[in-house]
Amino acid sequence: MDKEAIIKLWSEVFGDSVEEITFFIDNVKNAKCLMLFDKGKAASMMYLVDCKITDKSYSYIYAACTLPEYRDRGFMTELIDFCFQQGLDVCLIPASDSLIDYYAKRGISHKTAIDSIIFEQIPEIKEYLFEGYNLTVPTALRS
Repeated sequence: MDKEAIIKLWSEVFGDSVEEITFFIDNVKNAKCLMLFDKGKAASMMYLVDCKITDKSYSYIYAACTLPEYRDRGFMTELIDFCFQQGLDVCLIPASDSLIDYYAKRGISHKTAIDSIIFEQIPEIKEYLFEGYNLTVPTALRS
């Protein structure tokens, strides 16, 4: 894990402080970060956090982002495809309504209640995982 690259990319895209990101990285359990690099520079990433939905295991996609200069090159699609190639079932809470169609086109289209996602995390990490969305109808998506 390249903690420095994660922090730099995450803070640049989302504007979170180094302290907030470091707290997440240091305290999240049962998680891994997938990253794509271009010429040594971190361009795109996502965290996969273990969770369950009605007793089925999923990988929850969190902090999925791509630097602005790398967008529209298919980097996030590559990361999502990699998850599927590894046989993972994934879920997420889209940050906005416009992302519902984006993820549906990439195979993450089944709607489920947000409160059906169960994490084995400390309360502060659960708060991170459930915040940051602005949806007309709050919903989670799963593959």
